[in-house]
Amino acid sequence: MKVSEFYSKAISVAMDNDPRGRDFVIKELNRKKRDYEKLTGREKELFDTDSLTNPYTDSRIICGKGDEDLNAIMAGIDIDAGEIVLAEILRQKGKAIDLILTHHPSGKPLANLAGVMDMQADILSMFGVPINVAESLIEARAKEVDRKIMPSNHTRAADAARLLNIPLISMHTAADNMVATYLQRLFDNKRPDRLEDIIDLLLEIPEYKDAARGGNAPKILIGSKNRSCGKVFVDMTGGTGGSKDIYESLKTSGINTIVGMHISEDHRKEAEKHHINVVIAGHIASDNLGMNLLLDAVLEQDDIEIIECSGFRRFSRHGIRRDH
Repeated sequence: MKVSEFYSKAISVAMDNDPRGRDFVIKELNRKKRDYEKLTGREKELFDTDSLTNPYTDSRIICGKGDEDLNAIMAGIDIDAGEIVLAEILRQKGKAIDLILTHHPSGKPLANLAGVMDMQADILSMFGVPINVAESLIEARAKEVDRKIMPSNHTRAADAARLLNIPLISMHTAADNMVATYLQRLFDNKRPDRLEDIIDLLLEIPEYKDAARGGNAPKILIGSKNRSCGKVFVDMTGGTGGSKDIYESLKTSGINTIVGMHISEDHRKEAEKHHINVVIAGHIASDNLGMNLLLDAVLEQDDIEIIECSGFRRFSRHGIRRDH
C-alpha cells in the first residue's frame, strides 16, 4: 500500500460513515465542484482543490508526496514537533516508520478546522432541530473558532516533518465520523433505558475500558444513573464543539440525552438549564475508538505495523492488539 492509497481509502470510509450519509456528502462535493468551475483568477488559484474529493478540511496529507511505500505507521492523538523528532530517533535506531498519523490536525488542516463545522447543522437537522436555527448558530460558532485559530503557529509539526522527510497525515473528522456513527448505531440498537445503561455499554468497548483502568472512565455529567435516557444523540463529529445556544432547540426537538467526548463549562450550564442529560464518554478514549475503527476499515487486516504514541492505543477489531 502507498501512503496515497491509505489516505484515499480513509476518506472514502469516512464518507461511508458520515452521519449524514454518503449520498448527502457526494451531493455536497458536486455542489462544490460546480462552484469551483465558476471561479476565476486568484480565487481559483488559491482554492483548496483537495476539497473537491475530500469534504473534511481537517483531514489531509500534511507532508509527503503520497507515493511512499507503507509498511509501518506511528499513530498518535496529538502530533507536534516533539513526536516527529521521536519518530526520527526511532528510525535512527532501526525502527521502520513510513508515515506519522495524527488525529488532531496541524498545518493547513488546523487552519481550516472551522470548514467542517457546517456538517453539524445538517446532523442537528436530522435530529429535528430546524435547519435555519442550526445553520445560524453553527455559522456564528464556526466564525468564533476560526478567529481563535487564526493567530496560532499551526505549521510547526508540518515544518518538522518536512525537514525530516517523514510523511504526515491528519485524520480528524474522518475518524470522528467513525466513532459518532458507531456509537449512535449502538444506542439506537440497544436502546438503553437508564443513564447507567449507557455507561455499561461504553465500558464493554475496549477503548473506554482501557481509559477507565487509567482513571478516566465515562461519566454522567448531568443527570443520575437512574434517570431515563429517552432519545439519545451522539455528538462527536464536525470539527469541535458547537454553539452553547443550541440546547433549547435540542430540548424542543425531543433530545433527552447527549453522549459526547467533552463539554465546556458554558455548554454544561446551558444543557443543565434545559434539563438535558449529558454523558461524557471521554475525549481521548473516543478519539482512540474513532482512529481504531478507521484503521480497521482501511487496513482490513493487520499487515501494517502500528506504533502507538501520544495517547493512542491500538485495539484491532481483527482480533489482534498490538503493544509497543
